[in-house]
Amino acid sequence: MAVEVLSPITGNVWKILKTAGDEVEEFETIMIMESMKMEIPVEAPQDGKIKEIMVKEGSSVIEEDVVALLE
Repeated sequence: MAVEVLSPITGNVWKILKTAGDEVEEFETIMIMESMKMEIPVEAPQDGKIKEIMVKEGSSVIEEDVVALLE
């Protein structure tokens, strides 16, 4: 069952650090969001493998949008 990774803020996807198939550990940074000139990491909520990245660099998202799926 997939686990949703949610955006912690409303902002833009600045940089995506992981791709589908990558193994991640809990609290590992998957991507970096930018809002009001601040960079905020989006971290894995648990250990797992990236199933899908749901956004692209430069995408605008709102707080709690699903930005990635873990399996």
